[in-house]
Amino acid sequence: MSVYLDASFLVPLFANQAPLTARASTYMEANTPEVVISDLAGAGFASAIARLTRIGALTVAQAAGLFADFDSWVARVATRAETTAADVGTAAGYIRRLAFNLRMADALNIAIAQRTADSLATFDTRMAESATTLGLSVATL
Repeated sequence: MSVYLDASFLVPLFANQAPLTARASTYMEANTPEVVISDLAGAGFASAIARLTRIGALTVAQAAGLFADFDSWVARVATRAETTAADVGTAAGYIRRLAFNLRMADALNIAIAQRTADSLATFDTRMAESATTLGLSVATL
């Protein structure tokens, strides 16, 4: 089983955010999926860790450690998926379907997961609902 992890799943997997951290860890241990991470999801992870540092939830040293842990883990276990121009076009089409109420990054994550034919692991319920409606398999977390 191959699963695409978005930033909402990746952040609690590395940074303590109870109860999501326990749910992410349990999912990974129970399913041992083949992991796919896009450059977009990696940037989203970095943005979230930087934000946690700016608001004082993490120290600079803790953030640096999380970045190092993330980079090492991705190099060992993940397949990387680059974001393509076609992904951007697909995401724009989803955004224009106003019933979905998708943000750009969410639509782009869905488009990448669809292109790579992976299930999607996300804690973003709105994104998961839209992905399911679009025919993408969404991991049960």
